[in-house]
Amino acid sequence: MAKTGRNDLCPCGSGRKYKKCCEARERNGGTRSRVMLFAVGGAVLAAILAGIASFTGERSSGPTRVWSTEHGHYHDASGVAVP
Repeated sequence: MAKTGRNDLCPCGSGRKYKKCCEARERNGGTRSRVMLFAVGGAVLAAILAGIASFTGERSSGPTRVWSTEHGHYHDASGVAVP
């Protein structure tokens, strides 16, 4: 099938020239592509921010771990060895 020229009639059947009808939609990918791009970009940004927050936030779960140079491993604050 031959490629539709800009001055040919639009294949959608509107009777208008292709350049005035469907060319822009086919060239840009339409609004769906733009919406999908923003959705994926927002999800990636949210994941990055959640990752940063998990490293910078205070960790209140579990006992505090302390490195013991004498024993060469971590202990929790109560003195019990942590594997």
